[in-house]
Amino acid sequence: MARAGSSLHPSVRIWERSERPPAVFLLLLLLLWAGAAFQVAQGTELHACKESEYHYEYTACDSLGSRWRVAVPHTPGLCTSLPDPVKGTECSFSCNAGEFLDMKDQSCKPCAKGRYSLGTGIRFDEWDELPHGFATLATNMEIDEDFTESSENCTSSTWVPLGDYIASNTDECTATLIYAVNLKQSGTVSFEYLYPDTGIIFEFFVQNDQCQPNIEDSRWMKTTEKGWQFHSVDLNRGNNVLYWRTTAFSVWSKIPKPVLTQLMYKWAEPKICSEDLAGAVKLPASGMKTLCPPCNPGFFKTNTSTCEPCPYGSFSNGSGCINCPAGTEPALGFEYKWWNTLPTNMETTVLSGINFEYKGMAGWEVAGDHIYTAAGASDNDFMILTLVVPGFSPPHSVMADTENKEVARITFVFETVCSVNCELYFMVGMNSRTNTPVETWKGPKGKQSYTYIIEKNSSMSFTWAFQRTTFHETGRKYTNDVAKLYSINVTNVMDGVASYCRICALESSDSGSSCTSCPAGHYINRNSGACYPCPANTFLRAHQPYGIQACVPCGPGTQSNKIHSLCFNDCTFSIINTARIFNYDFFALANPLSLSGGPSFTSKGLKYFHHFTLSLCGHQGKKMASCTDNVTDIRIPEGDSGFSKSITSYACQSVIIPPEVTGYKAGVSSQPVSLADRLVGVTTNMNLDGIISPADLFPSETLRLPDVIFFYRSNEVTQSCTSGRSTTVRVRCNPLKPAPGSLSLPVKCSDGTCDGCTFHFLLESMAACPLCSSFDYHAIISSCVAGIQRTTYVWREPKLCTGGISLPDQSVTICKTMDFWLKVGISAGTCAAILLTVMTCYFWKKNQKLEYKYSKLVMNATLKDCDLPAADSCAIMEGEDVEDDLIFTSKKSLFGKIRSFTSKRTPDGFDSVPLKTSSGDMDM
Repeated sequence: MARAGSSLHPSVRIWERSERPPAVFLLLLLLLWAGAAFQVAQGTELHACKESEYHYEYTACDSLGSRWRVAVPHTPGLCTSLPDPVKGTECSFSCNAGEFLDMKDQSCKPCAKGRYSLGTGIRFDEWDELPHGFATLATNMEIDEDFTESSENCTSSTWVPLGDYIASNTDECTATLIYAVNLKQSGTVSFEYLYPDTGIIFEFFVQNDQCQPNIEDSRWMKTTEKGWQFHSVDLNRGNNVLYWRTTAFSVWSKIPKPVLTQLMYKWAEPKICSEDLAGAVKLPASGMKTLCPPCNPGFFKTNTSTCEPCPYGSFSNGSGCINCPAGTEPALGFEYKWWNTLPTNMETTVLSGINFEYKGMAGWEVAGDHIYTAAGASDNDFMILTLVVPGFSPPHSVMADTENKEVARITFVFETVCSVNCELYFMVGMNSRTNTPVETWKGPKGKQSYTYIIEKNSSMSFTWAFQRTTFHETGRKYTNDVAKLYSINVTNVMDGVASYCRICALESSDSGSSCTSCPAGHYINRNSGACYPCPANTFLRAHQPYGIQACVPCGPGTQSNKIHSLCFNDCTFSIINTARIFNYDFFALANPLSLSGGPSFTSKGLKYFHHFTLSLCGHQGKKMASCTDNVTDIRIPEGDSGFSKSITSYACQSVIIPPEVTGYKAGVSSQPVSLADRLVGVTTNMNLDGIISPADLFPSETLRLPDVIFFYRSNEVTQSCTSGRSTTVRVRCNPLKPAPGSLSLPVKCSDGTCDGCTFHFLLESMAACPLCSSFDYHAIISSCVAGIQRTTYVWREPKLCTGGISLPDQSVTICKTMDFWLKVGISAGTCAAILLTVMTCYFWKKNQKLEYKYSKLVMNATLKDCDLPAADSCAIMEGEDVEDDLIFTSKKSLFGKIRSFTSKRTPDGFDSVPLKTSSGDMDM
């Protein structure tokens, strides 16, 4: 994105989330008011304003945060009778992205199809001219007072709009692009930038309404390696002034500039060329003066053109020292990006690739914006560059957290240019001990960055060693193969320098406020500088403890420790199924577990094993898995091996060389690597935070219970694992394996990993089964024996639970046997038969009485017809014999009489009984 004939320069495209009223140009307003005055002068009769002739705007917010919505005509003076002002929305009101504010009803509505909205944001993506609100200015570089020559005019060295982007200057003036915005609420500013030229210093920073920079993060922009890059910075509520500033430096400029340095040329040592041969290049004449290159951040330039560190309490971008604003403290470290001379805490040498002896020559040479490897004496020599750091001063919260391994970090940008299989080694030494290789790059590598986490606070040395080839040959073939270091950045260095200042916690005293450290687990409020504890089940980013957003929520199945430095699992877990709740108790699995993979062999046939150690849960998140490197201490007598290098984590790996290979009594453990430094979460899902635990790696024989999976991440980043290593541990219920159970590796990936970055383990144990509940047993009821019935409780098969509740005791109840119920049935039947017989007799006797009464009635009726005196009663009189003989029309059996009795009842309730007189007359 550069113009022809010029060097590459920073370019930006800007998206900003803010609330800003639309721009109104003064010239347009003057024209509008002039037109309105002309119409009024003509005496035109005004009509009532139509809806298409005006629009709505908000008034400025008052001290209470309220405003009014008013109607504003498009052309003043053309119409009248505008709508009355109404109460507007609150000043903090805003619509979301994809919505717009309908001013008519003051509500948010979705954008129409084919249109978009940034919500509260404003976007600048057309740079045909400088947008309204932006300003650009240029200034001269800082010059010494004794410099008498006139400096270059910087009036035209500004940011230039070029259509799709805006570009900075390319000369040695300082060009600044400024944009001021007032935010009603906190927001962000985001922009894309292209910054490939390391000869230009590019910085971006924000100042608040007190002109204090928000510089808790580095303001120096990183060079772009792969085209346009995206950058975003949080903005606070209120006034924010955004600054994009560039300053170009030309290390080899021949034009006289302020603060000159005399150039001296000499042959690179050792000199392996002849200048007397035909066509040889002559050494340029020394004595020419050129502009001094800038100092590294944290240093300032003296009158003698040397770079000195800024005093404590100040920071610098390499030009001059600036005191840290109130409420901030310097972020100490070392940031080397300009290589004019070798820093005082660095040294270089050459190590012979044949006899491994040091040679008295420099292995690396400075070259302005980078440092590169020298020719050396032979192609298989090691070019050595070493940086020594006396110690570190991490934040107080990190020191209080014994489980947070990060004390500091070193980041460097490098490149290798090779025609054969060259190698670049990065090694770390501690307390003047032998350097240990931590990363190796083979062959040509493009410009890239690497970060190493420093885990112990001690004197450290960092070494870069470059070897062109491992073969020793006569003559030189690969002198053009080089390694380059562009920048080195070490954080939290004791007695270091600062390139920026960060917000600190404030402590009140009689003399005012001073910086102090927040207690562990507390974040710093950006506005007040006060310390506040993180909410429950969150952990604090110890190196960026600013604002509530620094408290990161814990993953599923985890909780924070007491000082909110990490999240851990307390060896308990619960999942809710559709039918029940599964509760797990993994306390029997809290101790470290070990596993060795199958044997592997080197190219020379030496046997070795990969040994793994895991620490699953508990211990308040303390890492209990340990892997050791005792290669250098194998000859140390027993009991004196306390100097072995070891790492602790949730899961680690080491290489074990058996005794029959080493010749010693014990095996050798080497190359310990951490596989799990942070517990991401515990769940039954196979995917969490981008880590996948495929089910087909460990097929399950039963689907009744899901596996509980622990997900971990490591901090170390490698060439192949750009996001660091990750680990999954499947915990599976197996009643046949008592605690702690057994670990296994995937059959498909015998070394525990299929891609070298994600490691998978299976832990089968009885302790991995859920706690027993009432769902895991059933009752068996026995038959009734001798009046007693027993209820026995047994576990369901197969038993897939442990602990929890116990089986209920056997219960006994009184019951009745079949003999008893048979006797009861016979007795009841007998009683029913007797009752039926008695009732039959009773009704038969009663029927006889009824027959007798009816015969009396018949007789009385006959006597009446014969003029006999009427009977006083139809009942049996006193003294009458109830056994008087009756003459029936026919003789019937007992059953027949009963049937007659029940069937001859008339509807009116009377019985009809056929009777005859003694004379046999049937005229009745």
